[in-house]
Amino acid sequence: MLVVLLLMVRSLRAGLGSRRDLMLENLALRHQLQVALRTNPHPRIRPRDRVLWVWLHGVWPDGWRQHLRLVRPETVLRWHRKGWRLYWTWKSRSKLGRPHLNAEVRALIARISKENPLWGSERIRGELLKLGIVVSSRSIRRYRWRRIRPGDHQRWRTFLSNQLRGIWAADLFVVQAVTYRTLYVFFVIRHERREWIHFNVTASPTAAWIWRQLLEATPLGRQPTFLIHDRDADYGGDFDERLASLGITGVRTPARAPKANAIGERIVRTIRSECLDHVVVLNERHLQAVLGEFAAYYNRDRPHRTLSLQSPVPGVARSTGRVVSRSVLGGLHHAYARAA
Repeated sequence: MLVVLLLMVRSLRAGLGSRRDLMLENLALRHQLQVALRTNPHPRIRPRDRVLWVWLHGVWPDGWRQHLRLVRPETVLRWHRKGWRLYWTWKSRSKLGRPHLNAEVRALIARISKENPLWGSERIRGELLKLGIVVSSRSIRRYRWRRIRPGDHQRWRTFLSNQLRGIWAADLFVVQAVTYRTLYVFFVIRHERREWIHFNVTASPTAAWIWRQLLEATPLGRQPTFLIHDRDADYGGDFDERLASLGITGVRTPARAPKANAIGERIVRTIRSECLDHVVVLNERHLQAVLGEFAAYYNRDRPHRTLSLQSPVPGVARSTGRVVSRSVLGGLHHAYARAA
């Protein structure tokens, strides 16, 4: 009986109220009924539902609370505040101020700072100015590469790369000719670019012959700071003293330690696996010709993984022109280039 009485009172009030309030009340009740009749047993309030009640909160401030049943009035107020913040966030966006740096410049700043950890922001800014890029020191400090560990010490890779520039290696290896004659190959290689500097072949290596080969490998203005070699008796007992007279420090490897001259041993393996294992050596002259052709290919055409797939003596790369090939050692290898 009480429920019927309340419905009658509300109907009377609705009839006495304005047509606008009646339409808003009808909209609010119909909307809540539609939400309640959704297939989901626990219907979720969708963004468009929130927008409707925030709108009702604004246009019907005196009556929306009385007809709200699905959520609490505080929830609608929270939606309104959130929408207000989003609106002013969108409204307050500004295109004024300093333009943002593009991704290419940011990557370049990070690269320069990573490759040169001792450089400050002004030093990097100067390098960028030489490239025609105007960037403030503040932007460089923001986008420069950061060390994981503190300190301004150079890395081992940088230290070793700097030391490689003055290190050469020398060694001897043997080759068996078809007549079972033993031939000896003396070679010199430069650590920095893995360049095969010099080689020669003989059947009877002596200290005088090795010294003459070393003099031919080190003309005026081209000599190493250190020369790594093993303890072979063919070098002679005064080999290091004679090197010192040229301003070269001889470094003897420990006994039975081939890894101490790893780069020298590695080129011997390359020579055998890519050249001598596929050739029958006739005599000393034949071996000299074979190694001479392979040495030219090794220095100028063969890619090296240590050198980022470049050759020890890189040439100028062409991007246009017809691709032509040149056979090496009768077709054992081929060198490719673009015709001029």
